[in-house]
Amino acid sequence: MHMPGHKRNTAFLPMGNPYGIDITEIEGFDNLHQAEGILNELSVRISDLYHTGKAYPLVNGSTAGILAGISAATKKGDRILMARNCHKSVYHAAILRELEPVYIYPQPVGQGSVNGGILPGKIEELLINDPKIRLVVITSPTYEGIVSDIRAIADIVHRYGALLLVDEAHGAHFGFHDKFPQSAATLGADLVIHSLHKTLPAFTQTAVLHSNCDTLNHKIEEYLTIYQTSSPSYILLSGIDRCVSILEDSANELFDAWEHKLEEFRHALGGLGRLSLLNREIVGQAGVYDLDPSKLVIFAGGTAYTGHQLGRILREEYKIVMEMEAGDYVLGMTSICDTKEGFDRLANALLAIDGEAPAESEDLKPVFMDFIKTDRQLQPYEAVECESEKVELTQSCGRVSAGFISLFPPGSPLVVPGEIFRKDIIEYMKQALSEDLTVIGLCGENKDLVPVICRQFMHK
Repeated sequence: MHMPGHKRNTAFLPMGNPYGIDITEIEGFDNLHQAEGILNELSVRISDLYHTGKAYPLVNGSTAGILAGISAATKKGDRILMARNCHKSVYHAAILRELEPVYIYPQPVGQGSVNGGILPGKIEELLINDPKIRLVVITSPTYEGIVSDIRAIADIVHRYGALLLVDEAHGAHFGFHDKFPQSAATLGADLVIHSLHKTLPAFTQTAVLHSNCDTLNHKIEEYLTIYQTSSPSYILLSGIDRCVSILEDSANELFDAWEHKLEEFRHALGGLGRLSLLNREIVGQAGVYDLDPSKLVIFAGGTAYTGHQLGRILREEYKIVMEMEAGDYVLGMTSICDTKEGFDRLANALLAIDGEAPAESEDLKPVFMDFIKTDRQLQPYEAVECESEKVELTQSCGRVSAGFISLFPPGSPLVVPGEIFRKDIIEYMKQALSEDLTVIGLCGENKDLVPVICRQFMHK
């Protein structure tokens, strides 16, 4: 129950020897960086499929699309309004382009550790207070399938003269069926990024950058030559072509079948007592405009298990590997390539675990991802250029971070380069570590050190 979206379903996607289709830019095979033949035709087919102005197939993942899109839409030194739960590539783009980030935070849901959506009104408030913001970047849907009100956000962003980029990496399947959310690509976003490999039958690393802003296309193409390899894989490109063909020919039939299997799965779990599924009751709360039914978020909160323990039981006892294990839930990712047998196995496993699971203990208080608003000493692009040293986490209070510290999942940064380690942040990280959660960015053999900017450098 994890990526990639093709699910290694060889019955659905038979394939011959990959060496037989590994080619280069010889006559008749076009050039990804100056597409005029078959790759241009592929681009047109993708834009027709998603109803966008221009589509750029990507072989360096959504990361390349995010880097190119942000670079094209900004100038060095611009201010960018970005959701704090953005993918790390958005932060990298801000560093590369020397942008000044202004953060907007997703709303707390109150149901476990899942974060809600981005409120349009909060975006408008920030744009009113800071008219120098040129670009707004948000993630919708989130890893867990939380969708923000893109149409309202786009209208607001354009009203204040800015552009909107939506990281819709987890929503490449949106817009093909009325039981699934609409795509940001048709709701007013200027730039939209899709990871085909996450939820569709395409190879890992394949994605698409959609542009609905013709004036940016020349710069997008320039930056894609920088951020994408000069030797693009024709295996990956042919995989994109195959994925597009499947959607062109059979989207209605395949999405009907997928939606039916999802409905059967949720119905089968209607009798859960202690485990629970994230469902549409959350829509309309905490900035949640819609919910992607293909994401299976299973909370362990009514049991004595953590999300990590639930994931381990599914993996070791039932041979089911989930996409993600969080403090209090597991996440399963599904696609049109999932089989009924796979859904049934997961449903039966969860029902069995639910019947045997010990009741929730007062001693079990998993760490919830709650964004702590930090203090900034330096811009991120300034901080990464500074000399750094490593100090013990417990001795880092008041020091300025030289790197990213993130809690996985979901991977959104707790601390960004240039931000100050405060006591509350340090205590939060210590609690996460005590719960055996994965904190990325720590150093040392025992993972008890953090990178900070040298004091003498700060005093210059």
